[in-house]
This record gives sequence, structure tokens and C-alpha cells, in this order.
Amino acid sequence: MREITTTVYMIDEHPDKAKCFEWVRNNVFHLGEHEVDELRLTLDKLSEHIGGTVDYCLSQHPDRGEHITFKDWDEEALNSLVAEECPLTGCFWDMEVITAFKKENLRAVIDTLHDCVEHIYSDEELELIANANEWEFKETGGLL
Repeated sequence: MREITTTVYMIDEHPDKAKCFEWVRNNVFHLGEHEVDELRLTLDKLSEHIGGTVDYCLSQHPDRGEHITFKDWDEEALNSLVAEECPLTGCFWDMEVITAFKKENLRAVIDTLHDCVEHIYSDEELELIANANEWEFKETGGLL
């Protein structure tokens, strides 16, 4: 019989946090998916409110063919929305989408999505996520 012992660290205790951050970035790909889901919900709710159809392809990562297009929508219904009230889902994406749509710049919404996901994978945010979830890291930086 053989016994192997492994030392584990909380992120704040790890002798090389950079290894942990790198491991998470290379192995944990779902951390920003909630942003994509919330944006999809806002787009669907907006389409219900203004009529017409919405077509979108969204990704956490840039250059994956992302787009957002609306067809045959009611301009009066759009203009009745006050972006700052987040009237569709109560999420900040309401404000982002309504404002960008009124400015005819839905590409800005996709750019904001990518900025949000980039922030989630920043060292500071990964440290918060690791602490909140009580992740334990091996000396190599990988999650236990």
C-alpha cells in the first residue's frame, strides 16, 4: 500500500497565487456564463415587449460570430422604455440593451459582455470567487 499526502491551500495562503489564477483561467470556463444567460433573458424580454423577432449569437469570448439583430419591432414600444428603470428583468443588462438599441449600437452590448467576462477572470475577481467558494488549491495551482 502506498499513501500520498497533498498540501492544500486556500487562495490567500497559497505561496504562488499566479499559478492558481492561471490554472483557473485554463480549466474553469463557465464563470461568465451567467452573464450570457442574463443577457439572453433581457434580449428575449425586450423582443416580447417591442414585438418582432430577435436573433442573437452570444459567447463569453470575443470573435465567435456574436451578433444581435431585431426585425419588425415597434419603435413606439421601444421609446416607451426607460432604460434606467431596468424594466425587463431588473438586471443591468436591461439598461445596457435598451440604451444601445436606442443609439443603434447593439455591438456595444456584445463589447460590454466581453468586458464583464474579462473582469470575472481578472486576478482580483478570481480571488473573490475562490474565497467565496472556499476553493482549495494544490501547490501546483490546480483545484483539489
